[in-house]
Amino acid sequence: MNDKTKYEILRRREMMKGYTAADVGAEETDQQQKLPYPAPLKAAKGSKRIPLPLDFEEIVSGKNLFVLLQERESCRKYKDAELSLKELSFLLWAAQGVRRYAGKQKQVTFRNVPSAGSRHPFETYLFIRRVEGMKKGIYHYLPAAHELEVWEENEEYEQELTEALCGQKFAAEAPVTFVWSVIPYRTEWRYGLKAQKYALIDAGHVCENLYLACEAVGCGTCAIGAYDQELLDELLGFAPGPSSEAGYEFALYAAPVGKKDS
Repeated sequence: MNDKTKYEILRRREMMKGYTAADVGAEETDQQQKLPYPAPLKAAKGSKRIPLPLDFEEIVSGKNLFVLLQERESCRKYKDAELSLKELSFLLWAAQGVRRYAGKQKQVTFRNVPSAGSRHPFETYLFIRRVEGMKKGIYHYLPAAHELEVWEENEEYEQELTEALCGQKFAAEAPVTFVWSVIPYRTEWRYGLKAQKYALIDAGHVCENLYLACEAVGCGTCAIGAYDQELLDELLGFAPGPSSEAGYEFALYAAPVGKKDS
């Protein structure tokens, strides 16, 4: 291992740590400086919106939490069967659904997953291939209204998505592929230089909820952290390259979903 690699490993390990003496004297966060808070949700583009059902209790299995935890495992093989709209609705609600707001201007969301300071820096995008009543394409989840909006009409995305996911064809050809993006400033506004650590921890919360929700409706998923950043960002229409702008957004995590093929 050369010195450059050693330095990078040490630097990235430091990011994983809690508050230390090195943080003393750091610049105040934007929240401490009383700068305007970032919007807790991304606004819709104004494209076609699809309401999602909320009466999905009937589709959730009678398995208790102990059984769900026992059976939870990564699944890379799915049946050639579509998901129902209620199943997809439940998975979205479980992973990023909004329960309530706080603050005079609803600047804080409380959801079905924990997040440092309730900042919830993620947005959810879906590559839908086989879902009841849904056209094939790319969608964006609007958690406040519990709706999907058409993000891009792309009915031939499999090859592009396979390349973006580093050749993982099974993920691109799943009935649905979840991709979470991150808008770091939502967390940076409150936590400054610690925001990156907290956002990555939060990503684990989101995907674990998806795993358990999948088990409850007979589906499987597989968390994917290996992807080509530029290709996946381009496929979702995000601005390329690094940026310090408050609205900067990029892909962070992915997870295909389908009925388990045992």
